Amino acid sequence: MYRSLHEGWTVSTTGDVNLQDVAATVPGCVHTDLLAAGLIDDPYFDDNEHGLAWIGRTHWRYQTGFEWRPEGFDRIDLVCDGLDTIAAITLNGHRVGETRNMHRRHRFDVTPHLREGANELVIDFTAPYEYAETQAALLGARPGPYDEPYAFIRKMACNFGWDWGPTLVTAGIWRPIGLHSWSGTRIAEVRPSVRRDGADVTVVVEHAGTVHSRTRSSELPPVSGSAGAGEDGEPAAAVMVSVAIGDVRAEGKIAAGQSETTLRVDVPDARLWWPRGHGEQHLYPLTVTAAEDVHTSRVGLRTVELEPDAFRLVVNGEPVFVRGFNWIPDDTFPARTGAAELAERFGQAVDTGANLLRVWGGGVYESDAFYDLADELGLLVWQDFPFACAAYPEEEPFTAEVEAEARDNIARLMGHPSLALWCGNNENIEGHQHWGWPGELDGRSWGAGFYFDLLPRLVAELDPARAYWPGSPYSGAPDRDVHDPSTGTVHIWTVWGSKDWTHYADYTPRFVAEFGFQGPPTYATLRAAVSDEPLTPDSPGVRHHQKATDGNAKLLSGLGAHLPQPSTFDDWHYWTQLNQARAMAFGIRRFRALMPYCMGTIVWQLNDCWPVTSWAAVDGGRRRKPLWYALRRAYAPRLLTFHEHGVALVNDTAAPWTSTLTLTLRDLSGDVVSTTSTAVTVEPRSVVQVPSGMDGSPAQVLEATFDDVREVRFFAEDPQVPFPPAAFDAQVSDVAGGHEVRITARTVLRDLALFPDRLHPSATVDDQLVTLLPGESAVFTVHSDTALDPDALVAFPVLRCVNEQRP
Repeated sequence: MYRSLHEGWTVSTTGDVNLQDVAATVPGCVHTDLLAAGLIDDPYFDDNEHGLAWIGRTHWRYQTGFEWRPEGFDRIDLVCDGLDTIAAITLNGHRVGETRNMHRRHRFDVTPHLREGANELVIDFTAPYEYAETQAALLGARPGPYDEPYAFIRKMACNFGWDWGPTLVTAGIWRPIGLHSWSGTRIAEVRPSVRRDGADVTVVVEHAGTVHSRTRSSELPPVSGSAGAGEDGEPAAAVMVSVAIGDVRAEGKIAAGQSETTLRVDVPDARLWWPRGHGEQHLYPLTVTAAEDVHTSRVGLRTVELEPDAFRLVVNGEPVFVRGFNWIPDDTFPARTGAAELAERFGQAVDTGANLLRVWGGGVYESDAFYDLADELGLLVWQDFPFACAAYPEEEPFTAEVEAEARDNIARLMGHPSLALWCGNNENIEGHQHWGWPGELDGRSWGAGFYFDLLPRLVAELDPARAYWPGSPYSGAPDRDVHDPSTGTVHIWTVWGSKDWTHYADYTPRFVAEFGFQGPPTYATLRAAVSDEPLTPDSPGVRHHQKATDGNAKLLSGLGAHLPQPSTFDDWHYWTQLNQARAMAFGIRRFRALMPYCMGTIVWQLNDCWPVTSWAAVDGGRRRKPLWYALRRAYAPRLLTFHEHGVALVNDTAAPWTSTLTLTLRDLSGDVVSTTSTAVTVEPRSVVQVPSGMDGSPAQVLEATFDDVREVRFFAEDPQVPFPPAAFDAQVSDVAGGHEVRITARTVLRDLALFPDRLHPSATVDDQLVTLLPGESAVFTVHSDTALDPDALVAFPVLRCVNEQRP
């Protein structure tokens, strides 16, 4: 029987700052509790973040009381799914446990310390900075990108700030906490190792009378062959175990003195689980029974393999071109990301055509709801272990904590068919090879033992059916340069860092696991987060919500020859967002046209954790930036794109794609200069490249059509194209929940976009960045919680295009 302990909590300081008995929400954290109590200002607004650094340097006490009566159970455990981070747990004055790892679950036997009637539970959290800085002093400094000690504490690294995130160092009970009362035998762990025809299910049990200690944070789960003993030291009795997948059942037993067994379940005529775009996502119920305890979950029957040199994911024998996003914590305060937020964000991912999310190593192992949703939607998950961009110590107590958290999370997550890959770290191998670490380390450890020894051993032991990769970027061998694009994964940051986005054309990679280009958030998101009057690219609040070094300067230099340099905020906002969209669409189209040599792109990044100028497609206000719409086109299962000296037709579906490719050269008035047509069949999961044979002048445009897909190409950058001043007819009509806007072009309209959130923060539009030739029309559907001014909807600065006429 499980009883949550989420009510009646208060939080207080136990140091120099005096705050007492503030009402606390569990799960949650100190920042959100203080915000709810009106004791701090919104950390995301203006530069309020700067005034809250003291929170991470303060000791905090969470306290609650609860009533308890004996109900005849042999054992009662306090189950802590997530404590952030350095914690001491006291029940009725008895110290029952200590923790030092945000990333793992803990279970403490509190049977001797409960009392009938009123009970008091206290959790004291040591200031994260104090602990981390103490460990750094003991073990010696390690290089990293920021002057922050996150490598010395097993805690979400981006809590300490990132080039897209605030420095808001949390403490608190961030995941559920409760009492588990049980007798006899408890199922401690279920590890399904899945095949296409069934699974080998390992069941680990614990006995209520087992002599053990649950107070050491370094304690590991039982391993094969470990003995369970009764209170008198006698071996526990044999336990009958059954496993059922759907209607198929297998039975066995765990012998006296043992704690685990593995049962094989074969499912005839199994229905397979496939990633999106490759088949259905069938899930079977999994039921495990050990004595009187029952565990239920779901499994998907499938195989997933990694071809390492080509870095190709193969599911059920079929190679998958990865159209993915990097995922960061969706809120700086992760307890605020619930099922509704995940459903919205996953919907935004799949609506672009994405089939994979990479859980980045500077965040957390995500909630069970995250992986359940990925299973249901067919989103593959690449799971980084939480190490990012820094050298990590391998001395104790860190190695024991890393092993404990890895064991815990491998066992927790391995049953999810969506989980495709374990990855040791983000950019730490690159850091050792290219960022000058060896000289700074002077022989000190940096994490290599984790990535090349401990973590692969644990994956091989616990989850042998799933691939492990030491890090990203990584080229397949420790002595091979991680920047080598011919094998393994690459991260492309020369673009954005120093080179124009057309530099993507100079890469011929196997798999791009990170690449990105910045753009500001939507107007409504920025306006809600910044009080600046007037709002300018360099006003204080806007600057504060730009965390990248020289970020605003790079936004302007990144415009290059593609777009004019802006002189107003409105132009800065539209042009830098447009440039972000063009940059990423160009890169994705280039890499998809290289299929099957290149088999994946993972955009940095899908989401933001707060309102900020960043690389995200969905901003911190959960609004879609123009980038999102460009990615929806670039990630379409069937893609027509201009490539090298011709056209590439990409067919990432299971059926042939047959039509006529028509290339039409027009002048800017829309008149045809020349045209050609070619019948083409693109086989499933393949690419056909067709030379165009057409070159034009800056005053011309090349139109390519195939089936119902169309693309246009101009022969010069926009400032050099002699566009006529934009002219169009506009009609606005009311529809359910908003408005329909029809634009009919009388001239070329280059990258037409609607920004209805400028009129009301709830307003959204179904499409953006549409180029129209004379006589063509586009219809935009705008949804809003309130009626919008029809004239304003089709006027500057809501309706924009590159060659617009200014008011």
